Amino acid sequence: MKMERILPFAKNLLDKAIRPGDVVVDATVGNGHDTAFLAELVGETGKVYGFDVQEEAIAATGKRLAEHHLLERVTLFHEGHEQLAAKIPTHDHGKITGAIFNLGYLPGSDKMIVTRPETTIAAIEQLLEMMAPEGIIVLVIYHGHDQGAVERDSLLRYCQQVDQKTAHVLQYQFINQQNNPPFIIAIEKR
Repeated sequence: MKMERILPFAKNLLDKAIRPGDVVVDATVGNGHDTAFLAELVGETGKVYGFDVQEEAIAATGKRLAEHHLLERVTLFHEGHEQLAAKIPTHDHGKITGAIFNLGYLPGSDKMIVTRPETTIAAIEQLLEMMAPEGIIVLVIYHGHDQGAVERDSLLRYCQQVDQKTAHVLQYQFINQQNNPPFIIAIEKR
C-alpha cells in the first residue's frame, strides 16, 4: 500500500514539525511509544512533557524511556492533559512545536478509564495558546467503543469550528474499512 497508514502518517506530521532542541507534548503517554519517538526527535537539547491519568501508563513510559536512555529529555506528569498549561513551565509557553493525543483507553488496561471530550478540548485550547506558529497537534481518535464515539463526535464538532485564522485543521481517514478504524485530526497553528 502506498498510502500511509494512520500511525505512520501521525509520525510523519510530527517529524515535519519538530526539530532538535524543540519543546513538545505527549498528552496521553500510554505505553510510551510516542513519548520515546518525540524524545528522539527533540534530541539531547529538547524537552518532552508527558501526561497520563493512569499510574500504570506513567510507570510503563518511564521504563521504556530508561531502556532507551531518553528519560532525561522527558518530564512525566501523573495528571490529565487538561492540566498542561498549569504544569508546563511558563518559560516553555510559546515554544511548543508538536503534540500528540492517542485517545480512547490504554491498551491492555481498564477499558472504563477513557479520555473525555471535555478534557481533550480543554487541552487543545491550552495548546493552541502555548504553541509556536506552525506547531502541530495530532489527535489519533480511536472510536470503536461507546465513549470513543462520543469523544469523536464532540471533537469533530469542536474542530470544525476552529477559526481558520487560528489554525488549519485536517482530517485523515480511511473511509471504507470495517470496525471503526482510528483516524487523525491534525491542527496546525497559524
